[in-house]
Amino acid sequence: QVQLVESGGGLVQAGGSLRLSCAASGRIFSINGMDWYRQAPGKQRELVAAITSGGSTNYADSVKGRFSISRDNAKNTVYLQMNSLKPEDTAVYHCHANIVSLLYGYDYWGQGTQVTVSS
Repeated sequence: QVQLVESGGGLVQAGGSLRLSCAASGRIFSINGMDWYRQAPGKQRELVAAITSGGSTNYADSVKGRFSISRDNAKNTVYLQMNSLKPEDTAVYHCHANIVSLLYGYDYWGQGTQVTVSS
């Protein structure tokens, strides 16, 4: 069984920084893309940042220049460094990964971590 466990959320003032981590564990052969999504109350879940197995990255326009996604393949972990946080960044942040176990790749989600940015 594969699990994704996020950590690093919390309460921060506007302009502050947080670093989220998401570690994959279990029966893992390889990991393809890893992403961070977020969902604010009353809004749809949106893609925040994505990173391929080769390290190529993609960001939502709203976080470009402020957030940075990275991964440590040896630790099966993806990170999201969030700087210059704004109140509108407040949301539950979810990690997502496509993980190959045995022969096939499957999509897995973490349980989510709350990020609250106060003005």
